[in-house]
Order: sequence, then C-alpha cells, then structure tokens
Amino acid sequence: MVPSVYELQSADLALLLAGEPRYRVEQVWHGLWSEGRDVGDITTVPKALRQRLAAEFPPALEVVNDVSSDLGATRKWVFRLHDGATIETVLMGYADRVTVCISSQAGCAMGCTFCATGQAGFSRQLSIGEVIEQVMFAARAAAPRRLSNVVFMGMGEPLANYPVTVGVVKRLHEYRGMSARHLTVSTVGVAPAIERLGAEGLPLTLAVSLHAANNETRNELVPLNRRYPLERLYEACEKWLATTSRRLSFEWALIDGVNDTDQAMHELANYAGDLRAHVNLIPLNPTPGYLVMGTRSERVHEFRNGLEELGINVTVRNTRGRSIDAACGQLASVTNGHKSNVALRSR
Repeated sequence: MVPSVYELQSADLALLLAGEPRYRVEQVWHGLWSEGRDVGDITTVPKALRQRLAAEFPPALEVVNDVSSDLGATRKWVFRLHDGATIETVLMGYADRVTVCISSQAGCAMGCTFCATGQAGFSRQLSIGEVIEQVMFAARAAAPRRLSNVVFMGMGEPLANYPVTVGVVKRLHEYRGMSARHLTVSTVGVAPAIERLGAEGLPLTLAVSLHAANNETRNELVPLNRRYPLERLYEACEKWLATTSRRLSFEWALIDGVNDTDQAMHELANYAGDLRAHVNLIPLNPTPGYLVMGTRSERVHEFRNGLEELGINVTVRNTRGRSIDAACGQLASVTNGHKSNVALRSR
C-alpha cells in the first residue's frame, strides 16, 4: 500500500524535502491543508517537485461513480481504494454551510438491521490518509464555497476505528483549523470508546445513534446493544458530559410501528431528558434488505411535537440524497440483505 501524503506530519514532510529550501515545506503544507489541493496541483512549488511528490503519493481514492441529486446540492462519490475495496462519501450544500459525510471503514461490522452498510458487512479499516483524502476531495469539489463541516456518518463505525478517527479529528482541527462545532463523530454506542474519546480533550461533537430507548427493541435494531445495553451506554454518556461539558445528540431513525409510538416517545424523553441531549429525528430511508416502512410525515411531526411538549430539544433532519442512495443508512445498498425480525406493518 502506497501511503497517502496526508499520513505525513510536518516533521515527516521536512525530512522528505531535505535539500529543498526551507520555505518549500511551508508551501507544500499550506497547499495540502489550507488550500486542500491535490499534491500535484500545488502551483507555488516548482513543477519538478510537484511531479516527484505526485509520483510518490498517488491519490488513495479512485472515483468509480459520481451522482447528484437535490438540483446538484447533494453529491455522492463511490471511491475505489488500492485493494479494490469501495467506500462512499457524500457532499451536501446548504444555504449556510457545506458538509461532507465521510466513511471511516469500508463496510461496517455493527449489523444494524435498517442500514444498508450494516447489511453489506465489513471489509476493512480505513487509514488516516484514506479518510482525510475524502475531506480534501470534497473541499475541492465544493469550491468556490468553503467546506465548513465534517461528519463521520458515512460507512463504518468511527469508534471501531478509534486511532484513525482520533488522528483525523486532530489533524482537521490543528492543520485544517476546523472548530469543535464543525466536527461530528457518530457512534452506535461503543460505550468504552465514548468514555475514552471524552478523555482525549478533542474538539468535536458526539452523536449517538440511539433509535430505541428500551433494550428489547434496540437489541433488534442495533445488535451492539446486547454488548453495551442502554444502561451502560447511559453511563458513558454521563461521563462524556461530565468530562467535556459538550452537548450530546441522539439520532433516531423513525420506523413505522417500531419506534414512533407514544410509548417510544416517552421512553426517549426519559432517556434523553437528564442527559440534556438534543434529538435528531430522521425519517427512515428505504434499503433493499429491510422491508419496514419509514414513519409517515404527519406522524414524524406529531412525534417531534410530543417530544417538545415533554421538554426535549428536537429537530427533524431534512432528508437529502434519497434518490441516489446517499441518505442516512443508504450507503453501500445491497440487494441480498436479510429481513429483520422486527414486526412488519403493511400499508
């Protein structure tokens, strides 16, 4: 495997450019991190040096598919990696920000029943360079607008690739200058890793994919719950708050007849209330391997209003990219996924 140029620290780059004028290190570093340029396109350095660096550090990502929706505001790439594994990255433009949703693994081992990535299974961990190159590729594609937000909500469980996730966050904060409220790491609830992450002192926002607030339902939707049940996850969330003083978010994919009932609403309010967590409601997006329907739009708003009346801070996420399988839970869609045992409801 040829390493990515984004694996290099500044001291590594200085060694690589030994013999060049000292200012070349700063020029290359600025081109990579501040400007987000491909190493071969850093025009402030001589052509011969650009060619040398481009030969030593070819791109880690090869575009094999590029599709858009929402009148071009949402764009998804399928990237092939050096060993043939594929990942997906989604760029979303809003009026006030530009966000990239990045993958931390090729596939996912968490097995969440309603998620296409989980249905497809796990291939391998990504490297720091493979993750950061997704960010920089998206930054170039977003130009002339500046990429403002990075969310670890693509393929994979970020906290199951802990060293890489932490390494990427540190680099984006220190080298790219991104602030805490612009970096979000999502997890299905790897409780010990949440506590470890809180102790790192990193500038980021944590989003927990909750989806159910009773163990029986969550065991079915999120199999990891059998290892780290809601009680253990709650302890980790308490420690996160105590250590970081940063607000938590709970993600809740609304599934018709499964977690959109009045009982589910009260369970969620009880769980989120003392943690002062913000709740993001996400109408379930269709995947071939999970044949349950998403909640009707009227019920989504009833559920939101009910949570607000119970004192919960809640928003409904705007679904983006559904037509190109780029919405939440749709990355790496498969056609041979298994049907969940959660009771189905026809309409």
